[in-house]
Amino acid sequence: MVRSSYPSVISALGFSRNADRAYHRVLPQSGRELVWVAASLLQTPEELLRDLAPLRERGIVTLEDSRLFVASPVEVVGRMVASTAESAAAAHARLSAVAEAIPFLSGSNARPGPIDVLDVEPIDGEISSGGQPVELLTALIRESRGDMLWLRPDQFREPREDAMAHLVGEAIRSGRQSRAIYPVRAVSEAPDTLRLRSEVGEQIRLLPDLPTRMIIIGTTHVILPEPLGFMDEPRTLVRQQGWVEAMTLWFESMWDRAMPLDLDGARDSVPDMREFLLEQLASGAQDEQIARRLGVSLRTVRRRVAELLAELGADSRFQAGVEAARRGWL
Repeated sequence: MVRSSYPSVISALGFSRNADRAYHRVLPQSGRELVWVAASLLQTPEELLRDLAPLRERGIVTLEDSRLFVASPVEVVGRMVASTAESAAAAHARLSAVAEAIPFLSGSNARPGPIDVLDVEPIDGEISSGGQPVELLTALIRESRGDMLWLRPDQFREPREDAMAHLVGEAIRSGRQSRAIYPVRAVSEAPDTLRLRSEVGEQIRLLPDLPTRMIIIGTTHVILPEPLGFMDEPRTLVRQQGWVEAMTLWFESMWDRAMPLDLDGARDSVPDMREFLLEQLASGAQDEQIARRLGVSLRTVRRRVAELLAELGADSRFQAGVEAARRGWL
């Protein structure tokens, strides 16, 4: 009778025949002293450990306090599946990252040929690092003309506001304008900064969140982090007219949606948030998200939402949205 030959778990994992044989010889003796296991196999402990070395490297056989422990076939298969799953997940993540990078690779190679365009010139601007941001910005503002437009998502928490407010006030006294958009949480986190900038003549509005820092100076300069975000450097300084105009249009679109700041009319250090709350509720934002954006407690948000529902005579947030739209509040 021909005996069917099926590969064992150990051989299926790619181990040699010797390792497979050694595994099955020590498996029944798992948990015993190494010297006794070796003696039962007519080997020295050193010889047995040499035969088991490939299995020990993979953690299938371990030596703990002179005792030899051998994973069962079920445990070996479980480890193999888990390891394969981890490898597959890592490979999937790498492939996803590569897939996301492909458009950038193709985009970087998508350049016009010699006969496709004429009069090619470099973009007017540069990316730089180092130096003192406040001093660099001071020099740039004093040597330029035109109004200043700011996106300030987080700078209000930095200790250099006195110098910046003095610079803005100096520019405003010379006949220029300064308009800045802050996140709503700045009202509760840095009211002194907002008041200081407002006192020197800066016009301030609020939005729930801001995507990046930015300053536009007149029609000639725009400064952005590279990449967009909340870092001082690297920074991009662009003088290219089309880019400055595009960033100005972007700022103006946000300015039109933003809510004017009224610190004197604020209650609980937070201005009237009726329109802001309605926009957040209409977008499906949860109370916790609204609280973070406002920089207030969850209890305060829920109180204001309740007050808004009462003002609109609504029993639910959906009804509030319908009634607000009917009144032209949205």
